[in-house]
Formats: sequence, C-alpha cells, structure tokens
Amino acid sequence: METLYKILTRAHSGWRWVVLLLLLVAIIKMVQGWKKGAHYTEGDRKLGLFTMIAFHLQFVIGLVLYFISPKVQFIEGVMANKMLRFYTLEHIAMMTVAMILITMGYSKAKKTSVEKQKFRIQAIFYTMTLLIVLLSIPWPFRDLLGGKWF
Repeated sequence: METLYKILTRAHSGWRWVVLLLLLVAIIKMVQGWKKGAHYTEGDRKLGLFTMIAFHLQFVIGLVLYFISPKVQFIEGVMANKMLRFYTLEHIAMMTVAMILITMGYSKAKKTSVEKQKFRIQAIFYTMTLLIVLLSIPWPFRDLLGGKWF
C-alpha cells in the first residue's frame, strides 16, 4: 500500500502541472474567442474537453489518495491540526467544487448554440476553476502567507 501511495502521490503532484497548463491555455483561448467574436471550432471544443478530462483524471487520482493517505484522518481534534484539516476537509471540498465548475462550464457551453456564448461560458467557469485550484494546492509557501486563503 505504501508503494501505491508513493506512485499516486507523485502522479497527482506531476499531473497538476498538466492540468494547470491546460486550464491556462483554455482560458486564454476562450477569452480571445469571446472578445474577438471568433467561430467556435472543433479544436476549441476539444481543448475544453481535454482540459476537463485532465482535471477529472487528477480528481480521481486525488480521490484514491484521499482514502489511503496518512494525511487524511478522521480523528478527534482533526480541525485543530492545520495539516490534517487541510487534507481531510479543505483540499477535497474545494477540489470537488472546482470539478463541478469545470464540468458545468463545459456542459453549458456544449448546450448553447451561440458561438460567442460558448467562449464566454467556458472562459468564466474555467477561470473560476483555476482560481479555486490555485487556492487549494498545498503550495510550499502556503504557511508563509499564514495558510489562510479565504
């Protein structure tokens, strides 16, 4: 189980960069399309889809880690310990919200027939997702900033 934990932790940590990069590229592309009134192409749809899929894969790896990680504990006093509270409650809750937002953004954009709206919807929802993700990542400097993001 320890080997699985190490593999999944490294995968989760490394895949984060793929997700962040895809989110940034998708947001930039969607904002440009929205502002320029561009045609929503199959490439735009696939970028949104692959970004969402990458995030969902990251979420599934994180969900498995949630159940095998020693950093997640359901014990008395978990809320008093900053590290345990972060991994047991804060990280999973915020990433779940982010996963819902990215899925809603893609789904809503897919359902609308107005091309400009497709760009706008994805730009807004993917930006909200990115902000929540950035606030939810256990950055090494998090404690230097007081550990309070919201």
